[in-house]
Amino acid sequence: MKNYFLILSLFTIVSCQNNSTPLSNTFLDSFQLTPIESPVHSGGEPNLFVSKNGQAYLSWVEYIDEKTDALMFSKLENERWTTPKEIARGNDWFVNWADFPSLVVYKNNEQHLAAHWLAKRAEGTYDYDIHISQSKNGGESWSPSFIIHRDSIAAEHGFVTMLPTDDGKIFATWLDGRFTKVEASKSKDDGHGHGHGGGAMTLRTATFDIDGNIFDEKELDNRICDCCQTTTTIVGEKTIVAFRDRSVDEIRDISFVQKTKNNWSTSTTVNMDQWKIAGCPVNGPAIASNENHTAIAWYTQAYDTAKVKLAFYDFKNNTFTSPIQINNETPLGRVGITILENSALVTWLEKTSEGTDIKLIAVNSNGIKSDSKTISKTSDSRKSGFPQIEKTKDKVIFAWTEADDKSSIIKTAFWKY
Repeated sequence: MKNYFLILSLFTIVSCQNNSTPLSNTFLDSFQLTPIESPVHSGGEPNLFVSKNGQAYLSWVEYIDEKTDALMFSKLENERWTTPKEIARGNDWFVNWADFPSLVVYKNNEQHLAAHWLAKRAEGTYDYDIHISQSKNGGESWSPSFIIHRDSIAAEHGFVTMLPTDDGKIFATWLDGRFTKVEASKSKDDGHGHGHGGGAMTLRTATFDIDGNIFDEKELDNRICDCCQTTTTIVGEKTIVAFRDRSVDEIRDISFVQKTKNNWSTSTTVNMDQWKIAGCPVNGPAIASNENHTAIAWYTQAYDTAKVKLAFYDFKNNTFTSPIQINNETPLGRVGITILENSALVTWLEKTSEGTDIKLIAVNSNGIKSDSKTISKTSDSRKSGFPQIEKTKDKVIFAWTEADDKSSIIKTAFWKY
């Protein structure tokens, strides 16, 4: 009888392993990109969002002329982008390859939309505010913009993440430079076009409603990296915000804070990579969730070795599991992520012997990786920006920028899984 149970147990283990193992060879075998004709004439900084009802939105910055930019959006209908609609335009915007605008849709009303962009103040090149405009009629018309941070200080505010909440509001988090301001003569450029000095960059949050009322303003961390993207996911009553942290010793690993009901945690490191760098790498994390899984991807160059890593969230212990390295050759980072069933799909830029590729890989919750795929060839320049990935009910949608010295266009495609 003991031998019977031993054999049964071994059979069960082998069966479980066999059920998982094929992912490494077959999960993305059906991967085939279908191009979607781009609605963009000349522009960049794409961003994707999928509403509660499964409607996909593409937003981007259209380059009208040398001085004027416009924030545009389009919806994916019948596998085509609809005629673009304009949200706002201006000649005083801060348009940046890494700090891009976004659009989100309220959960309780598909006609209610919110969009953000960055507009300069007159005081300085890197003094700019986060402007938010909203629509109550599906994007046909837009309200005058409001500024979500109410410090009234001419400083850097950006790298915004917005997500709709179940209570009919929009959650926003951003990098806030209100404490960084010093006299211009004392300010130092970090090498990426950002001047900083004085106090540290902070991470802040607030929520707002469709009428522009602001609630729940709070500082989440008082010292973080100066110009890396924030990322947020909301799972039930839990909100997780991840970002690149910054210690007094210039260790810039990925950290997160989380909120359950009314209480925010202190910052916790996702993994002790120990990347010491005396400047901002402009390379933030990306986090995503479905009903059962949450995962985060990020780039690190700790100990002079470039890696892209992935970790799943452990809901029992309120932390992330040990990370998995997912890159093949020499990654440049610029990660994106979405969750498909029990697997995370991650995109990133990677240097190869033939140039630079936008890569895609699937990793299931047991840590088993698929073979990676190439979405497109691209450039390693800043103009190529950050590729985007989002999931609908039956498609994974991709958007990326192809740019050179003469033009900048956005490419889009989908994989019907």
